[in-house]
Amino acid sequence: MLIVGGGPAGLTAAANLATQNRVIVLEREKNAGGIPRHSDHTGYGVRDLHRVMSGPEYARVLVEKAEAAGAEIRTESMMTSWEDDHTVAVTSPSGRYEISAAAIVLATGARERPRSARLVAGDRPAGVFTTGALQNLVHLHHRSPGTRAVVVGSELVSWSAVLTMREAGCETIAMITERDRPESYAAFHHGAKVALSTPVSTHTRVRRILGRERVEGVEVENMITGSVKTLSCDTIVLTGDWIPDNELVRLGGMDFNHGSLGPQVDTTLRTSRRGVFAIGNLVHPVETADVCALDGRHVATSVRDLLNGRAGSSDALQITVEPPLRWISPSVVRQGDRAPSRRRLLLWTDEYRPIARLTSSQGGTVVSRITLPWPAAPGRVLRVPWSFLSPIDPNAGPVTVALT
Repeated sequence: MLIVGGGPAGLTAAANLATQNRVIVLEREKNAGGIPRHSDHTGYGVRDLHRVMSGPEYARVLVEKAEAAGAEIRTESMMTSWEDDHTVAVTSPSGRYEISAAAIVLATGARERPRSARLVAGDRPAGVFTTGALQNLVHLHHRSPGTRAVVVGSELVSWSAVLTMREAGCETIAMITERDRPESYAAFHHGAKVALSTPVSTHTRVRRILGRERVEGVEVENMITGSVKTLSCDTIVLTGDWIPDNELVRLGGMDFNHGSLGPQVDTTLRTSRRGVFAIGNLVHPVETADVCALDGRHVATSVRDLLNGRAGSSDALQITVEPPLRWISPSVVRQGDRAPSRRRLLLWTDEYRPIARLTSSQGGTVVSRITLPWPAAPGRVLRVPWSFLSPIDPNAGPVTVALT
């Protein structure tokens, strides 16, 4: 059995499967553990391990659990191609080789879009980071990013960047977002804003980055008034705006969820390619590390069912969403399959709704409604009870979910 990706999802899957099967985990980095490995603040492990710990400690525990179960973790090793339905090519420091496996679990995660993908105008100086690059620089290489920073974005990960820079002695002079309100949870946002003394500007976008050799400033525009000002800084951190690491999905010819840009999966986390599963933030960009880890636990049962000849139904109902919803996961339902991980549907919205009312419909007829006790907000996953879809008719055609 092969697991591609040594983050929380992949390591948890390995820990749950390796006691009864030979499991190989491929991790392209020098050490396994994923993003938590260089996210040196607390808050990890709550839902899966029922403990609160720092990112590096959490990563270390997950690696230890996988190895204790018997998983073989191969670091600095990348799956680079599909050779046939059950064989993949791997590139590592020792050379190129092939692995054949009855089941393959893709757990390659997601990444923040870099500057090049965001089409930000201006010069190309040093000092522009994503959160991941910033934390790698500070926590793994023990270097400082600069002295004055502007953070673009206001998600939870944006505040993680602020914490990292404070530890490195870099002052965050501003956090800006194009949204009409910050994207992180209100209680967290207000507390963090006060505790970290960071001013937050909404309705604000980056017009241009200034500086030749090194960032010297950033030109920002108020999207309501049209006023432009320059913030003097030597560091810019581009946060959020996640995209799955989906290259292996594309190479494998699997069906895409065109909203999330990850693979389509059903409630058991099967992809459209037989014997291949997908978990974690490759599927739902982006959820917390512990929710991704629980995907790993959930997929273990699905893999065992496959190996024991219980493949499940081939009949599938597609679930699509209407704007402002961007994607839903899982996006396929099969009759007789078990409920999704944590009995939750995960959705992403591009608009804020203080009262989240959802409908599901088939053939133009509404079959279920739900009003959630929490808002629908950009920048964070909207979690919906699985019971919302229990009234759907498996013979009535595709399901459409809308935010009304």
